[in-house]
Amino acid sequence: MSNKILIIEDEPDIRKTIEYNLSREGFKIFTAASLKEGKELLDKSFSLLVLDLMLPDGSGLDLCRELKSNQELMNIPIVILTAKDDEVDKVVGFELGADDYVTKPFSVRELILRIKAILKRGSSQKNETVEIERQFGDLVIDIDSHEVFVNKEQISLTALEFRLLSQLIDRRGRVQSRDQLLSDVWGYSAEVTTRTVDTHIKRLREKLGTMGKYVQTIRGVGYKFSRTPD
Repeated sequence: MSNKILIIEDEPDIRKTIEYNLSREGFKIFTAASLKEGKELLDKSFSLLVLDLMLPDGSGLDLCRELKSNQELMNIPIVILTAKDDEVDKVVGFELGADDYVTKPFSVRELILRIKAILKRGSSQKNETVEIERQFGDLVIDIDSHEVFVNKEQISLTALEFRLLSQLIDRRGRVQSRDQLLSDVWGYSAEVTTRTVDTHIKRLREKLGTMGKYVQTIRGVGYKFSRTPD
């Protein structure tokens, strides 16, 4: 059964281009030109949502927020489409639980690569068998429930932030390049270039509070998590 993807985009040319190219890749595509139309179509059977931020009847961020607070729909991955210079929208989108963003104008081929990577990652996560808990000083990661605690207080992380933190903890003491993190955490090939790693690292540090200092930047190389707590 092919993956169902919903595209909510008000510009007809962009919507039709995405629909045509994803259909050629074997996806079953549904489209909407507004938030209202999108909400009428959206249900838990969809594998992914491509969501424009600037829509005639509101912001895509509102729908992103709504979906991530809906128990039935919260696990649908979201790729947001945004204007090139809207850095604030990107950060807010990630904070609300979006899985990725694509800037306009964009490469259709890159969009397809990102979508495939997200779907592949979701599929592999379902098949993983993992340990229940990891601990590093005052940081506790509950793998089974996807919960993170710092000094016994729960920290709210998006799915990608949780996966990134788990990756860094698993390889603590070892430097990981941006390309390596893109490949292992996001599932991107080297053909995709993005600064999304830096954005997520920054947000992760902020959320971890006192434990954020253990996520270290190695200039010219990448990032690593400290080998041991102080």
